[in-house]
Amino acid sequence: MPSENPSPWLGNQTLVLAELLLASHLEAFSQPLVAETPGEQSRLCRCQKLFRCGFPVLAHGTGDDPRLTYANAAALQLWETNWEALIGLPSRSTAPEEEQRERRSALGQAKRLEAMTGYCGIRVSRTGRRFMIRNARIWTLQDGERQICGQAASFSDWHWI
Repeated sequence: MPSENPSPWLGNQTLVLAELLLASHLEAFSQPLVAETPGEQSRLCRCQKLFRCGFPVLAHGTGDDPRLTYANAAALQLWETNWEALIGLPSRSTAPEEEQRERRSALGQAKRLEAMTGYCGIRVSRTGRRFMIRNARIWTLQDGERQICGQAASFSDWHWI
């Protein structure tokens, strides 16, 4: 019998968000965020693949001070935290205070363009360790009616500083 309390990244709301992340990335960059297996139809399988892919993927919602709505396993490991501690925090908390203006500017640019590549910036883990991300992709999350639902970012190039 399946568990009544699945891992939080496999809850219905998060499965819908993960599908939105994947579809919006494909729309923005004309390539899948994670490799697709021919014939792979299961939403659960695609979402598990996104959660377990080897590079960080994060998303936040909309508003003046958007809150984190998604972080895959690589992001949770890099930010030295768990799902329950990270999801729901203001996304600005992923960057040191002195870097937040530049971060806000890049997110604004990505929103205007709907997507951008090549973003670099300093981030801070939940334990206070700083790291530099390079060549990040940032894209706008849009639903089927093209309503903006947030933004997402992914990157594979980073190092501790």
